[in-house]
Amino acid sequence: MSNKAIFLDRDDTLIEDPGYINSPDQVKLLPAAAASLVELKQMGYKLIVISNQSGVARGIIKEEAIADIHHRLKSLLGREGAYLDAIYYCPYHPNGVIPKFSKESDLRKPNPGMILKAADEHDIDLSLSWMVGNSYRDITAGLRAGCKTILISSSAKPAYKKIGDPEPDKKAVNIREATNIVKMQHLQAKISGASESKEQLPVVETTTSESTGSVTDSISAMDAAAVFKRPQSDTEQVSSEVKPAHPEKTHRLLEEVLRHVKIGRREEMFHEFSLAKLFAGISQGLVVFCLLLSLWLLMDSSRPVTAVHTAIGYAIVLQLMTIGLYMLRDGK
Repeated sequence: MSNKAIFLDRDDTLIEDPGYINSPDQVKLLPAAAASLVELKQMGYKLIVISNQSGVARGIIKEEAIADIHHRLKSLLGREGAYLDAIYYCPYHPNGVIPKFSKESDLRKPNPGMILKAADEHDIDLSLSWMVGNSYRDITAGLRAGCKTILISSSAKPAYKKIGDPEPDKKAVNIREATNIVKMQHLQAKISGASESKEQLPVVETTTSESTGSVTDSISAMDAAAVFKRPQSDTEQVSSEVKPAHPEKTHRLLEEVLRHVKIGRREEMFHEFSLAKLFAGISQGLVVFCLLLSLWLLMDSSRPVTAVHTAIGYAIVLQLMTIGLYMLRDGK
């Protein structure tokens, strides 16, 4: 198998989940979902959605409506240059009311059936692939299939773990962070592979030449000649004499490292927390306090009217400050 893939849950991973989505009009992409898929595609991953849709078995939605919903999803992603390779869904549930779909199925997560089916149909190496989702069903299915896993869980929508649920390989607050985790793992693998190649190349060439009298295609003839001119015991000096086989790949690798350093600030990538949001929350609380205070002063006839005006004035100023902080946060 030569391909690698990112298997993605659908609801609350790529699109908002208001409950059982039963209309294309309800499909709304989560922030940065399309941009994240574009980056994953650029790294050579196939993008495949793996989704439980027990609403079919429960009689909440028909398969025709699911086809329309998925068409809408592809359309919204396509507008931003992101394209899925496939969508798999499981309509079965053992407690369904539609006889055709009322049964247990290996396709239903946490079973790995959909992932295994996709791997077979798209020639995917599961050991090089990831399962990304917002529930432990996704994580269990991915691990059972042999994938690495990322659990999306945030303070706003935490993933609830039951006894026996396995731990994911990584955790993220949203699809953007999950994508950056994959990117960093991808980069580390490339750096590790390049390092191992540089360390092993001279030894391999010497052994091969002694046994077969020929040099492999991984280095040039001039490089091979340089190796044989050096003493066989001086391995470190031989390594320094060998030229890299693909300098353009090394250059691209260094550029990618530099780009990751430039975008490494987590607060610019994820919007789960910011100082502006914190201060806005505190300011909003003070607004409520000032309003309650003004109401209390108003009910106390012994208090001067100016005290009420002062409290209301503070409330107005703090409210304007709160609005300004939220505008500052949203405009980052």
